[in-house]
Parts: sequence; C-alpha cells; structure tokens
Amino acid sequence: MTRPTDPADTRMMGIVHGALQRDLLRAREAAASTPYPVGRQRRALGHHVAWLMDFLHRHHTSEDEGLWPAVRAKNPEAGPLLDSLDADHRRIEPAAAALRSAAERFAASEDDGPRVDLVAAIDDLAAVLFPHLDREVEEAMPVVSETITDGEWRAIDQKYNIKSKSLAQLGFEGHWLIDGIDPEGYRVVTGVVPAVPRFILLHGFGRAYRRRTAAVWQPDSAARDTATR
Repeated sequence: MTRPTDPADTRMMGIVHGALQRDLLRAREAAASTPYPVGRQRRALGHHVAWLMDFLHRHHTSEDEGLWPAVRAKNPEAGPLLDSLDADHRRIEPAAAALRSAAERFAASEDDGPRVDLVAAIDDLAAVLFPHLDREVEEAMPVVSETITDGEWRAIDQKYNIKSKSLAQLGFEGHWLIDGIDPEGYRVVTGVVPAVPRFILLHGFGRAYRRRTAAVWQPDSAARDTATR
C-alpha cells in the first residue's frame, strides 16, 4: 500500500489507456464485421464511441491542466518531454473530434456510408493516439513517479477526474476500467476507493453497466430480423 509521501503510483494511467484502446478496437471490429450493427446496437455503439471521445478529452485536459504543470514545476528538465506530449495532444484532438462526429452520424442513420466513415475515423485516430498512449506509459510515467508524490498524484486525480462527476458517472467509469482486467489491475482500480464507496460502486452500479454495455456489444436481433425481411 502506498503512502502519500511515496513516489506516485502511476499504474492507473496504463489501465485507463488500456481501456480506451480495448473499446476502440472492439468498436472497430463491431462496425467492420458482418452482419453489421443495426437498430438498438448501432445507436448504442455510436453513442459509446462518442462517450469514449468525451472521456479522452477530459483525460487529456487533466494532463494538460493538472499533471504536466505539476511535473514541470518540480522538474524543469522534463520540459522537452512534456512539450512533445502536448504536441501529441494537439495532433490527436482533430482526429478525436472527427471520430466523435462520425459516431454521431453512425448512431443517427442506418445507411452504410456512416458505418464506413466510422471505421475510417477509428483507424485515423488509432494511428496517432495509440503510439502516444504507449509513449506516455513507457516514457512519461517513470518521470512522473520520480517527480511527484503519490499524494500529489491523487490530489490531481481528485480535482480533474473525480470531483466533478456524479456517483453514477464514477460507477460506470469504474466498471468500464475493470471490464476484463487482470487481478493486479483490479486491485489497483478498486484500491483507490475507500471501502464503503467501493462497495456501492461495485455492487450498486454493476447491473446498469452490464445493461448499457450489452446494448453496445450484443446484436439487436429484432432489428436485424426486420431488416432482412
């Protein structure tokens, strides 16, 4: 168990990045594979991809406004690395915005054009996002751990990623992070929440998460049957 004065435990960064990559790849497979999503699944898939882009925007904002300035203030030598990560964010932003728009069009239509556009937009984003996510974990997180304490890390997380969200939002995000995760990752995610709220988040929002994600990943059989008649 880490103490506030210990070096920052940055394992959560890799978990967040892994969840983003997992669902973007899964969304691409769902949109690109026959039989293509229709009806409820198509709408849910489009809305989920749009949510992923909103999450990514908030994630990068927390770094740009919270984490990177905290590291830069205590470790000026990290400046070139942080500058390059900021430049990555500027390259990623247009691709993420384009994917969000493509996801909205996909959700609002049953035409094939928006589906093709969604797949292409995921590919465009992945080309710039995935190397960045890997580089942050491999290059930036060791510098973060050397520079700020775990207490400082958690304070930034609380301010930018937790404080403004409702319990329902946090419950969904928590289940999203631990979806298919390994035991160590599960302990990392659940370990940041005190016992009583952790019980509420895990047991009070699990059914809602499963229902919402089932709509995203499971075919809408009724709509598909109607479409094939």
